[in-house]
Amino acid sequence: MNLIKKIQRYSTGKNLIFLFLITMAVYLTILFYSIPKVTAAAPDMKLFDVSPSGYTSEYAESFLTAIGADGRNLYLFLQLPLDFIYPGLFILFYSALFAWTLKKIFAPESKIYYALYLPVFAGLFDYAENILVILMIKAYPKISPNLVAAASFTTVAKSVLSSVFFVTLILSMIYALWKFIFNKQRK
Repeated sequence: MNLIKKIQRYSTGKNLIFLFLITMAVYLTILFYSIPKVTAAAPDMKLFDVSPSGYTSEYAESFLTAIGADGRNLYLFLQLPLDFIYPGLFILFYSALFAWTLKKIFAPESKIYYALYLPVFAGLFDYAENILVILMIKAYPKISPNLVAAASFTTVAKSVLSSVFFVTLILSMIYALWKFIFNKQRK
């Protein structure tokens, strides 16, 4: 069974509610607990993960210097473990939500379902980003500009794919709602 068929099969209301609760619990923990803990020593600076336009070698070095040894340890042992859970949940929940929405509009054989790969690739770039951030933290204070460039690229790719996905998801939801209302009025 290919990935698209599997996602379609498991995109049920019960699964969506379950995945939503777990995904949001991890996301909110990251947003309101681990990120603030890591950036406490440098509150005016952003974590690599939340820099959608990327970052330079100079920024990476200054950020890792500003957060200090404690911040780097928190990044490695608090933030990144949570951020290794979140991309998987992102892939599962948002793929299922998107498939559930698309099922309201399109036949299961439609080529539109290839769009389900958007959250999958966004999540995979998030994993790549996390691995490269670990390598940057481990390499500190001598971080290779090539390593930073690769990490920055994965951050930008993740951000672009996530943005394209969310726009596509919202438009699909609006269209599904419009179709539902239009069909209801016709009856």
